[in-house]
Amino acid sequence: MSDPSWRDVAVATKGFMPVHEGDALHAAALTAGARLPGLPWLEVGSYCGRSTIWLGAAARDRDTVLFAVDHHRGSEENQVGWEHHDPTVVDARVGRMDTLPFFRAAVHDAGVEDNVVGVVGRSPVVARHWSTPLAFLFIDGGHGTEPARLDYEGWTPHVAMGGTLAVHDVFPDPADGGRPPYEQIFVPALESGRFRLESATGSLRILRRVD
Repeated sequence: MSDPSWRDVAVATKGFMPVHEGDALHAAALTAGARLPGLPWLEVGSYCGRSTIWLGAAARDRDTVLFAVDHHRGSEENQVGWEHHDPTVVDARVGRMDTLPFFRAAVHDAGVEDNVVGVVGRSPVVARHWSTPLAFLFIDGGHGTEPARLDYEGWTPHVAMGGTLAVHDVFPDPADGGRPPYEQIFVPALESGRFRLESATGSLRILRRVD
C-alpha cells in the first residue's frame, strides 16, 4: 500500500471497531471539537490504535490533542484462553501482551502523531491525577464490570459542559454482547441526568453533557 490515507491505515489496523462505527466516532469528534474548541480529547482503551486513528484524524482537523490512555497489556477479554486473544501481540520476552509497538506504528503510519499523545498506564491511576476538562471522551477500555465502573467514575466528571461522551460496545440486548459497558457506563450516564443520548451507530453511543 503506497501513501495510504489515515482511514486506510485505520481499517487495516488490528482492533474491534467496525468501520461504520469508526466513521461515526470521527464525525462525533469533529462536532465536539467545533462546539468546544481548544479543549483536549481523551480515549480510554487504545489497543493497537485502530479507533485512535479515527479520533486522531479528527483532532488534527480541529487543531487539538487526543490523549490515548492504555496500559497496553490487554484487558481481560484479550488474554490467553479468551475469544479475542491475539498471540501476535504477545511479547515473547515476558510472555505478556504488549500492544504499544503496534499502537505507535499505526499512529505514525496514519500521520497523526502530532495530535496524539500516548499515555501508558492504567486508566484509574491516570484518572485520579487528571484535572483538565475534556471536550470529548471515548471509553472503550476493559469490559469487565469493575474496569467499566472505574472508567465511568474516574473519567466522566471531566467532560466539560456541552462536551461529548462516546461509549463503545453498548449492548442493551444480552444476546448481542457483554453487558458492563451498557450497565456500568451507558445506563449510569443517562440516569445521572448529566448526559443526554444524541446518537447510536451499531454498538457506539454518543452522549452530550447537559448538566
